[in-house]
Amino acid sequence: MGKTVFLNKEYMDESEAKVSIFDRGFVFGDGVYEVVPVVAKTVLDKEPFLQRFERSLKELELAWPMSKEEFLSMIDELIKRNGIQEGGVYMQVTRGVAPRNFGYPKDIAPTVMAFGFKKEIINSPYAKSGVKVVTVDDIRWKRRDIKSIALLGQCMAKEQASKQGAFEGWMVEDGFVTEGTSSSAYIVKDGKIITRPLSNSILSGIRRKILLELAKEHKIELEQRLFSVKEALEADEAFLSSATTFVLPIIEIDGKQIGDGKPGKIAKKMREMYIDSALKVAGVKN
Repeated sequence: MGKTVFLNKEYMDESEAKVSIFDRGFVFGDGVYEVVPVVAKTVLDKEPFLQRFERSLKELELAWPMSKEEFLSMIDELIKRNGIQEGGVYMQVTRGVAPRNFGYPKDIAPTVMAFGFKKEIINSPYAKSGVKVVTVDDIRWKRRDIKSIALLGQCMAKEQASKQGAFEGWMVEDGFVTEGTSSSAYIVKDGKIITRPLSNSILSGIRRKILLELAKEHKIELEQRLFSVKEALEADEAFLSSATTFVLPIIEIDGKQIGDGKPGKIAKKMREMYIDSALKVAGVKN
């Protein structure tokens, strides 16, 4: 028996889960997805996750496949059935099964799929060592604010970064960093966090949203603006954030040491604040 997954209103062993070759997610990448982190068997940041998922669905003219309450219950059930103490849940909704045609078909049922996974997040060794990043060209489409399942551009960029021995790729457009292949990007200069403002050019990261709120609450100076690769290389610190890394300090970009080559104090503080917040949500004393 493998892990239990969810597919179209049913829980089943992963070996039994089958999707039609005519599913528009398979043929066109016509669908959206989300990933939520799990700590102490608890889903974090539920409300911003639901808001972002709803926005992505609306942008593709897709309706919720079930009520939000049922959706959250499904996630909790996957966590329970798979014994996930720490990790995450991936879920996606595609337009459904129909003959191949570029236009949106009418009156078809969406395909809903989800699975959980275990992963050590809080005690990640990367939090202590820091990670290396390389810059890569941003070759993606123009609606990066939609969390689309069509991720070939990100896959190509991640592979390019991996071949250079980096943990992550920072995508660059017109000389400015947009975001990581699977994370949000930040630099720190003179104690100030600098990150790109929201637009169609980047995804509205949920961890980004929470971190900016925490920075404001703790009076850490913050500026939302474009920053260049040159600025990143000359930064005092850099870090990234995502659902299943929380916050990771960056110690090297394109082979150049950032700061003293060790995780910076702002990055460490942001990670500590987010973890404290997450543990409170999960009802765990730190």
